[in-house]
Amino acid sequence: MNVSARRGALYICVAAAAWGTGGAAGNLLFATADLGPIAVSFWRYLLGAALLLTLTRTQGTLSKARSRRPRTASILMIGVGMAAYQAAYFGAIQQTGVALATVVTMGATPVFTALGGRFFLGERLGGTGLIALATALLGLGLLTSGGYGAVHTGGIALALLSALGYASVTLASRKHNTDPKGTALGGFAVGALCLLPFALAEGITPVITPTTAALLVYLAAVPTALAYGLFFRALTALKATTVSVISLGEAVGAAVLGVAVFGERLTPLAVVGGVVLLGSVVVLTSHASKATPTPQVGRPTQEAA
Repeated sequence: MNVSARRGALYICVAAAAWGTGGAAGNLLFATADLGPIAVSFWRYLLGAALLLTLTRTQGTLSKARSRRPRTASILMIGVGMAAYQAAYFGAIQQTGVALATVVTMGATPVFTALGGRFFLGERLGGTGLIALATALLGLGLLTSGGYGAVHTGGIALALLSALGYASVTLASRKHNTDPKGTALGGFAVGALCLLPFALAEGITPVITPTTAALLVYLAAVPTALAYGLFFRALTALKATTVSVISLGEAVGAAVLGVAVFGERLTPLAVVGGVVLLGSVVVLTSHASKATPTPQVGRPTQEAA
């Protein structure tokens, strides 16, 4: 079923909100399940794939999707990209801290996506999109400003690698995404397989309690299966750069959870940055929702915002 631009914008807003809770769930798992970041990522992808496969079979849609499954090469590219940007992001956090790793990764992603979309997909963001992108990056910088501590070149490089991996996944999905469910399922499976040896070296067995089990299920269901399913579906209707900019709303959700759950404090400048970022996302979402043509699945068009 084709997705309209309006529905695609709604999907990516919901996905960004769900992703914003993933960091909090992962952070709680570090403390309660005795798992490292790579192992948490592995279980996130593996359980997300299992959940999505179960839902797909229950709905009886797997056989219908076979005639339009994405090519194996694109699934491998997307899965490797998902594993790479997860591992690189956590490596950047280890070297530079959460704030700087986040601002570099999330700030560079829409820039890489805009450049890739222009040169590889022939997408043009337009005046409104460019202003929204610049404003969103300004808001993101304010939101995560201050308190970076020592800056490590290696950590910055890893954050940029993470952004490049995420942008590559977005662009590949936009170009070859003929079956959103199949893309998500294949990406999870390949990503988990790529992360497996690193997770084994880090320690892969979680401490199972009712709390950790609930956290693992939540991480697999909401910020993974639901969010990525909506993300890949939105990419059938919206430009890659539009999706990446709207996704920046994740940073605001993560900041709010940091305050509410972990007792972190936001400076007045960070609050202003959050408002600016949300405002740019709202503007771009509204602009995208006004696009009336619905592109054919898997074929980027110039009409979609």
